[in-house]
Amino acid sequence: MLYTWLRTFQLGFKSLMLHPMRSLLTVVGIFIGVSSVIWLLAIGEGISQKSQEQIESLGATNIIVQSSPPPDDASANVRVLIYGLTRYDFEKIKEVVPGVKEAFPIRHIKQRISNGARMLDGRLVGCTPHYQKANNLKMARGRFIDNVDCMFKKNYCVLSNEMANELFAFENPIGQNVKIGRYFYTVIGVCQPKNASAAIGGTFESQDYSRDVYFPIETFWSELGDRISTNRSGSHETTQIEINQITFQVESTDDVHSTSEIIKFILNQNHQGKKDWTITVPLELLEQAQTTKMMFMLFMGLIAAISLAVGGIGIMNIMLATVTERTREIGIRRALGAKRSDITRQFLAETIMLSVLGGLTGILGGLLCGPFTEVVRFMLNFYFPAVMEQLPELMKTMAPILVPWSIPLAFAISVTIGVVFGLYPARRAAMMDPIEALRHE
Repeated sequence: MLYTWLRTFQLGFKSLMLHPMRSLLTVVGIFIGVSSVIWLLAIGEGISQKSQEQIESLGATNIIVQSSPPPDDASANVRVLIYGLTRYDFEKIKEVVPGVKEAFPIRHIKQRISNGARMLDGRLVGCTPHYQKANNLKMARGRFIDNVDCMFKKNYCVLSNEMANELFAFENPIGQNVKIGRYFYTVIGVCQPKNASAAIGGTFESQDYSRDVYFPIETFWSELGDRISTNRSGSHETTQIEINQITFQVESTDDVHSTSEIIKFILNQNHQGKKDWTITVPLELLEQAQTTKMMFMLFMGLIAAISLAVGGIGIMNIMLATVTERTREIGIRRALGAKRSDITRQFLAETIMLSVLGGLTGILGGLLCGPFTEVVRFMLNFYFPAVMEQLPELMKTMAPILVPWSIPLAFAISVTIGVVFGLYPARRAAMMDPIEALRHE
């Protein structure tokens, strides 16, 4: 039996080589289908992984509450717009809610920072020591603020790498002073460069850390206060916000949902139903992202399966044409004693060879997904830097991740398609009447 199949495949190979261009085009159809399965699933996995990393960076055991400005019509005739989270909210939730292990407030504004004649617009971030770990800030020089700095309301600050380079040029900024408003702050640390984070749905905006200045939030409250006045489009606007964001940390993921409901209840009471705050639960976002990932992968796989089906139709089309061309050969073989099963096996072997060859080359093409993406990204950066600059951060940093099961799956589908779409032409050849086949011109 094994010898019979080996002999059949040998004859099939010789038959395919009689029409090399036709065979090559058929193989290319399967190659494209298999490569598409691997590529699309790898790209989908890469995008999904990047999105989940961004959500996980927020912390699966965290509950994040942010101040949210009221609608424009609600603040049109108000001289001082007062909204958002308060220190009372912060203290009450921390004391009353049993599930809260830690709580970290943040206050930030846009402000001008100067060093002598050098002046820059940056973002002042009043925070606690936890901010460094939460945002994965690494130090290039000096240190980050600590609990003692917050307790004694020290006039210390930490600069982002870009701010330090522009304010101090070739000088060492550690121990020197910068001026913010009416006050001077001593630089105690400089952060390493950090890429901007991409936006996460409609919940979190993208964050650019390159223009940040960090200092104790107690110092912020004491010296800069809550009320900020700005001139915008010829109009004067004054806002009063005590806290921009509070991150509450709970013991385990089991407590996240119940704790978030208690926090919502307290905030609704404190703000008397006024929706000047939003609450985000990263664990819920992560669960949604995992569901979206499965749907996205299914959709991508469906698209790739369609391309494989097109390749299968190509095989059927070629084999039907081959059967018509080789009608006399079929008649002679039947006249010499070949059985219908022999004819079926002969044509089926040819389709299997085409699909296997297409599947193997498709796997090799699929493995080149990562390097090809890097080459395309490099070419776009080199020739079209403006276009790359406009792309979302996710697209600029995403790397395809090969899904291990996609390789055997794509290969199995290609062989199955070869058998399924080759079976009809093979059976049609086998069912021919020998006498009619011999009469065929």
